[in-house]
Amino acid sequence: MSAARPTVNVHGGEASSSSVPLPAVLTAPIRLDVVAAVHKSIAKNKRQPYAVSPQAGEQTSAESWGTGRAVARIPRVGGGGTHRSGQAAFGNMCRGGRMFAPTRVWRKWHVKVNQNQRRFAVVSALAGSSLPSLVLARGHRVEQLEEVPLVVPSSTESIQKTKQAIDLLKSVDAYDDVVKVSNSRGRRAGKGKYRNRRYRQRRGPLVVYDEDKGITKAFRNLPGVELCNVRRLNLLQLAPGGHIGRFIVWTEGAFKLLDEIFGTFDKPSAQKLGYTLPRAKIANADITRVINSDEIQSVVKPKGPKQTRRPWTQKKNPLRNKGVLYRLNPYAQSLRRQEILKSEKNRKSTVKKSAPSGQASKEFLENLLAP
Repeated sequence: MSAARPTVNVHGGEASSSSVPLPAVLTAPIRLDVVAAVHKSIAKNKRQPYAVSPQAGEQTSAESWGTGRAVARIPRVGGGGTHRSGQAAFGNMCRGGRMFAPTRVWRKWHVKVNQNQRRFAVVSALAGSSLPSLVLARGHRVEQLEEVPLVVPSSTESIQKTKQAIDLLKSVDAYDDVVKVSNSRGRRAGKGKYRNRRYRQRRGPLVVYDEDKGITKAFRNLPGVELCNVRRLNLLQLAPGGHIGRFIVWTEGAFKLLDEIFGTFDKPSAQKLGYTLPRAKIANADITRVINSDEIQSVVKPKGPKQTRRPWTQKKNPLRNKGVLYRLNPYAQSLRRQEILKSEKNRKSTVKKSAPSGQASKEFLENLLAP
C-alpha cells in the first residue's frame, strides 16, 4: 500500500497477473498549499458575471428638502396624495433605495494562474492520490482494495454497458465507493433547490482512460463517478475542494502514458515543452528526526574540551558575562584582580582599627558593673 514501490499490479480481467512500472509523477513532492491556492483561483474561472440593474433604486425624481424643515437632508420623493410622497429615496438605508456599492458585470471574475504553478498542483494531486492514507482520509471506501493506485486492463476502455462497468468495479472491490455516493444523495438546503441543483452528493472514483472506445457511456450513469482523459487531467477533478486524495481508477494505457506526459526527475516531458518534475527540497520529511540526529547535534552542541564555540556565535552581553568580557578585553581580568586585592586589603585594615574601640567598651562595662 505504498506509492514508492517500483511496480503496480494490473487488477481485474485476464491481465490481473501483469504489472506496470510506477510513474515518477506519483512520487513527486506533495504541496498542500500550492494545490489549495491554485484550486481556489481556477475555480473562479467557471463563474458567470452577475450584477443588479444600474437603474435599480434610482428611478424616481427625488430631491432633498434642504435644511430648516427639521428633517434629514436625504433626497425625498415629491408629489402628494400617496404614501410614497415625502419618503426618503436613493440611499442604501432607505426603503426602495439602491444597494451600497452595487455589483457590476465588469468586475474581474477570472484569475490567471501561472502555467508552472498549475502543473505543480496537478502533479501534487496525482502524487496524493497514490497514498492510501490520504485517500482514506478524504472519505473514499478503499479498505478492501488490494493496491493503491488501482490499475485496470486497457480492455476496460471498450466497455459499452453500465452493467459491465458495475461488474468491473465489483471485481476489483471498488464498488463500495459508488454505494457510498448513492447513500449520501440528499436535498440541498437553501434556495439552490429551485435553481437546477436540487440534490447534492459525495464524490466517487475518477476513471482516467487513454482512448474513449465506449468507456464514457458505460460509466457516466454511475452516481459520483467522473471520467477524464489522461492528456487533459483537471485539478478540479483531481482535488475537489482543494483537498488531495481523490480515488482514481487508471486504465493500463493511461497509466503508462504518465511518464511521457509529465516526464521524470531526470528526463523532460515529451508533451510539455521543457517541463521536468519538481524535486523535493528534503529527502526526509521528518524534521524532528533530522534536527535531533547525531550529525546535526554534534555541530550545534560540540562536545569535548578542544571544541569551543566561536566568539561571534555567542550573543551574550560582555557587561554581564565575565567570560565573554575577558575574551574581548584580556586586560579586564587584571583590573578585576587588582580591585579584589584592594578591597581585601581595605577590609583587613578596617578590622584592625575597630579592635581597640571594642576592647575599650568591654573594659567600660566591667568597671560599670563592678561591686
